[in-house]
Amino acid sequence: MKTGNRFVGIAHAKQKLQRTLSQRIKMASAIADVPKGHLAVYVGENYKRFVIPISYLSHPLFRDLLDWAEEEFGFNHPMGGLTIPCTEDYFISLTTSLN
Repeated sequence: MKTGNRFVGIAHAKQKLQRTLSQRIKMASAIADVPKGHLAVYVGENYKRFVIPISYLSHPLFRDLLDWAEEEFGFNHPMGGLTIPCTEDYFISLTTSLN
């Protein structure tokens, strides 16, 4: 019986490892499509993904958005990335003015 329990334990460990690896592979592929010097953020009710230059992070208007995001979500973002709690239209308008 002990041998059977060991196989069950090994099977569970293997399943857990496969789930962990598949999640990491998904995360890595999402990161891979962000060019160097850019950052992915999620915006609006539908969490639309935008890729922005990291230079935006130092702009005062964008920093206001970051402060808002920190107040809204803290450091536990629902998408696992940086989530900005504004409308997509406002975000597009702001980033257009930063260009």
